[in-house]
Amino acid sequence: MNKDGFPAYVPDDGIVASELFSGKDGLTYNDFLILPGYIDFASKEVSMVSPITKRINLNTPLVSSPMDTVTESRMAIAMALMGGIGIIHHNCTQEFQADEVRKVKKFEQGFILDPVVLSSSASINDVKKVKETYGFSGVAVTDTGKLGGKLVGMVTARDIDFIDDFGQSISEVMTPRDKLITANHGVSLREANKILQASKKGKLPIVNENDELIGLISRTDLKKNREYPCASKDENKQLLVGAAISTHEKDKERLDLLVNAGVDIIVLDSSQGNSIYQINMIKFIKEKYPDLQIIGGNVVTAAQAKSLIDAGVDGLRVGMGSGSICITQEVMAVGRPQGTAVYRVAEYARRFKIPVIADGGITCVGHITKALALGASTVMMGSLLAATSESPGEYFYQDGVRLKKYRGMGCLAAMKDKLGSSERYFSEADTIKVAQGVSGAVVDKGSIYTYIPYLVAGIQHGCQDMGARSLLSLRSMMYEGKLKFEKRTLSAMKEGGVHSLHSYEMKLY
Repeated sequence: MNKDGFPAYVPDDGIVASELFSGKDGLTYNDFLILPGYIDFASKEVSMVSPITKRINLNTPLVSSPMDTVTESRMAIAMALMGGIGIIHHNCTQEFQADEVRKVKKFEQGFILDPVVLSSSASINDVKKVKETYGFSGVAVTDTGKLGGKLVGMVTARDIDFIDDFGQSISEVMTPRDKLITANHGVSLREANKILQASKKGKLPIVNENDELIGLISRTDLKKNREYPCASKDENKQLLVGAAISTHEKDKERLDLLVNAGVDIIVLDSSQGNSIYQINMIKFIKEKYPDLQIIGGNVVTAAQAKSLIDAGVDGLRVGMGSGSICITQEVMAVGRPQGTAVYRVAEYARRFKIPVIADGGITCVGHITKALALGASTVMMGSLLAATSESPGEYFYQDGVRLKKYRGMGCLAAMKDKLGSSERYFSEADTIKVAQGVSGAVVDKGSIYTYIPYLVAGIQHGCQDMGARSLLSLRSMMYEGKLKFEKRTLSAMKEGGVHSLHSYEMKLY
């Protein structure tokens, strides 16, 4: 009995992580739960700061995957503003990829640096197509029909609303240059806001000294504009961005273009990272660009991790065959359940202070929290971010549901479209391509700017329930044996989900 007369004995409950993963069976995120701890702080106090490489920390432990249906510049900008980072895919030309990196590094909050532009010879039907594709119809008009051309006018929905002849030229209905309110290159966001308020216009074109269009500011964007105090930025206050490359000799030229564009992290994109090709590429990059941060992978064992750590990587990407569109485990009979893979690699890599990215098998915010509790510093997401407004591709409807295409980089379509996918799976020279992924569709999730805050709040609440004030303390609790786990039976999994209802609606945020 203690001094207050209550029993002092508390029975030991749950098992530590080392015991959970001591068996011979591989575990996924669904195979276990984490037991609750003691709460003496608010969930919003939980720090989300976590390293992605030896030298780079993120304010949010979330990374978008280098897939051609997930991450290009628009996604990377949104991820960085929300405190994470986007990795630009390499299933494209090296010039396109470098330009996407450049867009992120040159991004200025509130300014549209790659607006949709039409030429004066375009028709009203072209404006209608812009509306259908992008959701807006306020378009700048230049003499070339491209950004950088001389500004000749603006066309908006009000100019075309009551016109029946869609073949009519926009030059007949647009607001001409001499009636436009513009701002000069170098204008601050605050000054531009004042000009828009005074003019009561919807769009403010930005021009240089030659009256050439170099950007645009939208009243709608300004109304939605807000500060992003958690944005991931470098020492020059530019947004952080990563890019993927293959381990092939010709991608050394791609590497040079990416470095010149300002890339912060290079991800060596391979389904099986423990290869002489990746080791040689790591050594080459470290010799030529010693300060450039490199993430190697993918790996799922400590032995694989050792090879890449010895070669000089600054971070590791963990996962093989666990993604929703990946069939590597079925086709190649190689891989590892993701829970076990993350724990084993993270437990080994921490001895060398190498952060681990859990890549694959994430289907909900609870899986993110579990990955972080197993030692991962950050989590990479593909399907979870696909079909957001910022992911590449256009929405389409099927059976009344709004969808976007999502495909694995090992699917035949991706490997046939571009060589980057084939190189990831060492199959670029194969006469017969063996698919290691599928293509499909994902339901619309809305914007990253509303989705990421939901994920962050979920992680913070999970950490609060476990009694961890930060992701650093969460990992420390796990390795010190203070975090307790418990395996789940199939019945327990069923009990832990929605059950015993005639029908229900699941709206997460």
